Amino acid sequence: MYRKILITTDGSAVSRMTACAGVQFAQQLGAEVLALFVAPEYQYPIYVEIIPPSYPSEEEYRSAMQRAGRDHVQSIVDSCARKGVQCESMTAFSESAALKIVEIATQKGCDLIFMGSHGRSGWGQLLLGSVTNKVLSHSKIPVLVHRLLKEPLPE
Repeated sequence: MYRKILITTDGSAVSRMTACAGVQFAQQLGAEVLALFVAPEYQYPIYVEIIPPSYPSEEEYRSAMQRAGRDHVQSIVDSCARKGVQCESMTAFSESAALKIVEIATQKGCDLIFMGSHGRSGWGQLLLGSVTNKVLSHSKIPVLVHRLLKEPLPE
């Protein structure tokens, strides 16, 4: 049915639980997994004539986001290893997480995108909900939206 499943994460507790369900789904199907974290692009401070010395350079920012991305996808990689599921992981950069998710899924030959309906609380929850909606509206491949029956405990 599905051979390669893209599982997105933002590092939140809800996202990790969704990813765990995605790995279990992949195991049941005998599919491989692509674990993806999308980080925002580097932003120069606006309305500032001189960049403060404490402000990270673009290289420092990208390096920090690569580390954060590795940390966020690590639970997916570990879960795949425990379940014997082949897994590749990556961090991508984009101002539009939804469009990047769809682009990567297409480029990497994924035939399903597995994601949660939200991953944060407050405004962040609204944001990821909009990412899911945008992925649903832009993707030409199937998108499975996983909803938790019970919210995880606060981090």
